[in-house]
Amino acid sequence: MALFLLKAWQSDGYFRKTNVNTISNSLLNSLRGLPAPASAAAPTGGETLAGDDFASVLKSMLVSVSQSQQHATRLAESFEMGQHQDLAGVMIDQQKAKLAFQTTLQVRNKIVSAYQDIMNMPV
Repeated sequence: MALFLLKAWQSDGYFRKTNVNTISNSLLNSLRGLPAPASAAAPTGGETLAGDDFASVLKSMLVSVSQSQQHATRLAESFEMGQHQDLAGVMIDQQKAKLAFQTTLQVRNKIVSAYQDIMNMPV
């Protein structure tokens, strides 16, 4: 829900207070427009698609997080030098980068936990 609020704020340029039901309905409507999950469209019979392995997905996620952080840093530096005047945009990009990093950190923690669970299984 936090991402939805950030997107609404960024598109308007202003933050408006709305009730939870309005946000929930808007979020549900936007989720209905999303394509079906990849598992529903996955090929049967154990076939895998080239480039859809876990390592490439993880690598692309890390590259995306890194780019997000670099972009937020560049925007903050340009704001400090007076080249960029949109403080709200700078703050939103910094929060997006922070959220992306925290999500990546939690994914890493889950991966490490799953690995440790597997390694501790009796043979």
